[in-house]
Amino acid sequence: MKILSKSSNENQRGSRRVGLSGHSRYFPSAEPTVIKGVIGSGSFGMVYSAKLYDSNENVAIKKVYQDKRFKNRELQIMRRLEHPNIVRLMYYYYAAENSNEEYLYLVLEFFPKTLHQVIKAFAQTGHVLDLFTVKLYMFQLFRGLAFMSSLNICHRDIKPHNLLVNPEKGTLRICDFGSAKVMNKDDTNVSYICSRYYRAPELIFGAVSYTTKIDVWSAGTVMAELLLGKPLFPGESAVDQLVEIMKVLGSPTKEEIFAMNQNYKEFKFPNVKRIPWEKLFKGKSLQSAVSMLSTVLRYDPSARSYAIETLAHPFFDELRNPDLEILYEDRSTRYEILNEKNAQPSRRRKRVRLSCDCDAASPYSPSYRRTRVNRAHPL
Repeated sequence: MKILSKSSNENQRGSRRVGLSGHSRYFPSAEPTVIKGVIGSGSFGMVYSAKLYDSNENVAIKKVYQDKRFKNRELQIMRRLEHPNIVRLMYYYYAAENSNEEYLYLVLEFFPKTLHQVIKAFAQTGHVLDLFTVKLYMFQLFRGLAFMSSLNICHRDIKPHNLLVNPEKGTLRICDFGSAKVMNKDDTNVSYICSRYYRAPELIFGAVSYTTKIDVWSAGTVMAELLLGKPLFPGESAVDQLVEIMKVLGSPTKEEIFAMNQNYKEFKFPNVKRIPWEKLFKGKSLQSAVSMLSTVLRYDPSARSYAIETLAHPFFDELRNPDLEILYEDRSTRYEILNEKNAQPSRRRKRVRLSCDCDAASPYSPSYRRTRVNRAHPL
């Protein structure tokens, strides 16, 4: 077994000093955790809930098979990602179950729920999340994606299952980077990627030279699901998925198809009339939300907003209210959700106070607006 910090050399063997929550701690040649149970499983491996021996801190451990011939791409990417809206890799280690098999263990910060679980719980009661909470979660999602995009990292599987939330604090983290990739314009990518309900249309059209805009599309479908309480495009196959998209956006034009995949030659599609957003949301007063969705759910990837541009949309203006407070520490954000204990029941709601000393051109700033978009901002 070897235990390594995020910054240590992967080829070094044996016990290591490990950077944990900003402190250097030494672990003996034994697993520094107590496994409590299984959180999830799949073709990728297993995810366990656990506790650290020394601090009793709750963590999640992802166990994946490690082919000794290759570096683990998920690990390489996660070591580059330190952001308040991306799940934190605390440390990692390797363990061999026999002479032929070695496994990588990613020790991650623990979050109590996924966004999928939250949506499902509300749906079972016939309700959806309140609009303020939707704004709070979506702002954090787009901010995490904007940071990833600045590093040319594409998640490629954004969906409610891969978004961790703490409903008590209103915080969100992007997780599961098993499908993530550092994008290079000269690379050929697989088109059969991303979970079906959240797949961007260019993937359905077989594009292999897509960009991080596929994550922006996926985030838009997540936002619609938060507002509706159910998936926006619940297709049962690739063709059915495209039909569901056309019901909402209408049939793509030849120009839009060309923009999605220049090599796609079939342009014969039925003329499907789009459903107005207002009808889709059954008369709810969601003009700002609809405006937001219309900027990210577009066939032409180049016409979609960048993740950083979405942060300046008026949909998020409530989060920039001077009465709200977000505490900033070393460019990392910590949310404190407060309940107005003295408020009348009809006015009782969650509230985030905003306090910021970052520069006004930053997407974190209360004064940041669409006119101040800076795509190259380091976030």
